[in-house]
Amino acid sequence: MSAVLEDYALIGDTHTAALVSRDASVDWLCLPRFDSGACFAALLGDHRHGYWSLRPRGEGWHVRRRYRGDSLVLETTFSRGGEAVRVVDCMPVRGERPELVRRVEGVAGRVAMRCDLVPRPDYGSITPWLRADGRAWTMIAGPDRLTLDAGPPVTESTEDTLASEFAVGEGDVADFRLSWRTGPDSGTAWQGAGAVIDDTERWWRDWAARCAYDGPYRDAVVRSLLTLKALTYAPTGGTVAAPTTSLPERLDGVRNWDYRFCWLRDATFTLLALLDAGYEREAGEWREWLLRAVAGRPEQMQVSYGIDGRRRLPELELDWLPGYAGARPVRAGNAAAGQYQLDIYGEVMDALHQARAHGIPPDEDAWRLQRGLMDFLEGNWRDPDNGIWEMRGPRRQFTHSKVMAWAAADRAVRAVTDFGLDGPADRWRRLREEIFDEVCAKGYDPGRNTFVQHYGSTSLDAALLTIPNVGFLPAEDERMRGTVAAVEKDLAAGPLVWRYRGGGGESDGLPEGEGAFLACSFWLADNYILQGERDRGRELFERILGLRNDVGLLSEEYDPHERRLLGNFPQALSHIPLITTAFNLAGPGGPVQRRAVTGED
Repeated sequence: MSAVLEDYALIGDTHTAALVSRDASVDWLCLPRFDSGACFAALLGDHRHGYWSLRPRGEGWHVRRRYRGDSLVLETTFSRGGEAVRVVDCMPVRGERPELVRRVEGVAGRVAMRCDLVPRPDYGSITPWLRADGRAWTMIAGPDRLTLDAGPPVTESTEDTLASEFAVGEGDVADFRLSWRTGPDSGTAWQGAGAVIDDTERWWRDWAARCAYDGPYRDAVVRSLLTLKALTYAPTGGTVAAPTTSLPERLDGVRNWDYRFCWLRDATFTLLALLDAGYEREAGEWREWLLRAVAGRPEQMQVSYGIDGRRRLPELELDWLPGYAGARPVRAGNAAAGQYQLDIYGEVMDALHQARAHGIPPDEDAWRLQRGLMDFLEGNWRDPDNGIWEMRGPRRQFTHSKVMAWAAADRAVRAVTDFGLDGPADRWRRLREEIFDEVCAKGYDPGRNTFVQHYGSTSLDAALLTIPNVGFLPAEDERMRGTVAAVEKDLAAGPLVWRYRGGGGESDGLPEGEGAFLACSFWLADNYILQGERDRGRELFERILGLRNDVGLLSEEYDPHERRLLGNFPQALSHIPLITTAFNLAGPGGPVQRRAVTGED
């Protein structure tokens, strides 16, 4: 069985990423891209499905690990008595081909080591051919060609497994490199891991040094920014929601989705986080990915796209994988891409508005796209949809979706009044007012003083905490204060907030079916800050920071009963609001305030 999520660290090369366990086993790696088949898939099964372990022999080892400063170079140190050894892992920022580089460093005494390499392309389903070429080994299966260059010789080989046993003393090093390519190897001699590791560390440190945040939470903000950069596909600028698939929202459940794609809903959140942190170039690249991805007719806009902007993301079940902690099915692809979610029109309109407001060079295609989106919304905003949480049941009149339709109309008006762009501002003002009046009449329960999940419902929805973020109502409005109080009462426990009450009944007053959704806790903290309760927001923020693992990573959800992270890992939509809330705590004029205050029109 794979390790608990807290035991994994992330390394990556801005094209794909790997998860390395606390005992220095690479249990997840898709090559050559985030959305490719995994050659190591033990994360979703066991060692039969592919892994690469590099650790000392014997038992009783104490493990410490860390990233080297502000980088994605990972150090795992094993110590026992007077013995100590360090494993250093990194993926060099992509050059000619993807590479995973590992170095064993002797720290104290003489330590016996073992390397086990079990490649299984296509999500653990294929056993490749293994061929020796001097001290290098090649593993071939269909389009996948993996080459292992190793300092220590391979001492054991079977039809499908390579192993080495060796020892390192203080000051000794042993280097390994696994590379991927489609054609024959170029034959270039490998010079070892030292310079590669140093160059990789320097690249990440230089990138992190551009961060504009200089407050008390700098380490957490920089680690989250590094994680976002690692989840960005460099050729297009698209950011995946997570580098994994099918990590469950409930350990024995079926809510196991593929998150290795780009969601439009994350557009504004990502853009603002990058801009506030000083990464204008990356924000501009994300804007360009967004424009390319949604090009076409507005009614054809999807919820999510591939990292290169592709639209077809067919959902398949990988029935040979037993799943993480037995959670099945394991899926590749995501059928939610075909859902109708009204709120994404507001998110795209807002993202392009924020890009313009922050001085990202204007693009004629952006305004042409926005005009088309408004033409569509004017005739379709009343339609029911699947909502922000991508519910696979019947479509409903979700309140949050209507609020985002309001945000779309508001940003269209602002484009005309604030930036002098050509458009029917008066008509859009009337639309904005019409949506506002309907939401307040049908999406608000005056008896309970709270907005509700959908029209005619008594259910709550933590997505309603974002209402002040877009300027629909100020956080101080009594209707928002009532909504916050209702969420605290019905959807929160301590620092944790659930999205909504799911099926399956209740236990200890908490909804069953999934863990608490971590982004919702940051949204609640933002409301406290906007309402002037800064100390309360800070306390909540710091309690959620305490749920990160030892290398600063968060997944999508958290299970307070099992005290475990849940869902795909690491999750962009947990790290993005972490950055935003840290900036909001830094003082007036944080990203939520700037997003909400759009000026007079």
